[in-house]
Amino acid sequence: MLATPMTIGATTTMRVINFGSLNIDHVYSVERFVQSGETLASSDYQQFFGGKGLNQSIALARAGVQVLHAGSVGSDGHNLISTLADNGVDVSLVNEVDGASGHAVIQVDKTGENCIMLFGGANQRTQEQSIFHALDQAQKGDILLLQNEINLLPLIIESASDRKIPIVFNPAPMSDAVLNYPLDKVDYLIFNQTEGEALASQRGTDNILHRLRQEHHRCKLVLTLGSEGVIYQHGEQKIRVDAVPTQAVDTTAAGDTFIGYFLAALSSGGDIDHCLQVACKASSICIQTAGAANSIPYREQLGLIF
Repeated sequence: MLATPMTIGATTTMRVINFGSLNIDHVYSVERFVQSGETLASSDYQQFFGGKGLNQSIALARAGVQVLHAGSVGSDGHNLISTLADNGVDVSLVNEVDGASGHAVIQVDKTGENCIMLFGGANQRTQEQSIFHALDQAQKGDILLLQNEINLLPLIIESASDRKIPIVFNPAPMSDAVLNYPLDKVDYLIFNQTEGEALASQRGTDNILHRLRQEHHRCKLVLTLGSEGVIYQHGEQKIRVDAVPTQAVDTTAAGDTFIGYFLAALSSGGDIDHCLQVACKASSICIQTAGAANSIPYREQLGLIF
């Protein structure tokens, strides 16, 4: 059964189909970054599983939402799939394709700065038939969540719109290609200030929101501002919620946590102000722990009912 056009949050049985990235992060501790023609020894090596897609699926699941992850891994991606499954994510729409999974080689120097080389791998080998198969699983009330780390995004957006599936898009990492995506078919656009400046070709929150309202008037805009909170705007309705004052240890996955808990609160029928507060609370807990997926809080940690 196809989803019908609706306001997200009108049902507590909403599922999220998250068509997103799955990455293996190879992290090396070094005295300083490697220079051209140089070989340096690493003092430590760690492997993590991430990608915005994986992180947001885990955030949704820990927030209590039924989430189906659609995406691709290579033959080396079994641990990515098991990480999702262990967190309660439905992985029946994850496909194995030829070649390597998406991965990043990350150097971290003694000051904590990092240098990252990203390989899209299987994330950039999404096939048309897997898109149609995933979207055909949508039921009434389901929504589609997307980020900008996989290929064929314009086709996914168009196909979901044709099926009348509400679309939430997080244009991260931002690229020039996003400007040519059919954003007029997106229901919720969730972005940070840097992404907003690139989307709107404007600086300053008021200017960004004004331009995006003009260009994508049907989109509900959610502009995250880190320690300064978040602004929601749709038409003339504008809501600002402050961040929860927190001593940050590591802001990795804070944005992914925000999205997961914002959608979870919406699915429970909460009003926008409450949903933004829930998402900010979850993000404030996330940044108190180092790491990515491991820092995403469980619903019980919020002490909130939504």
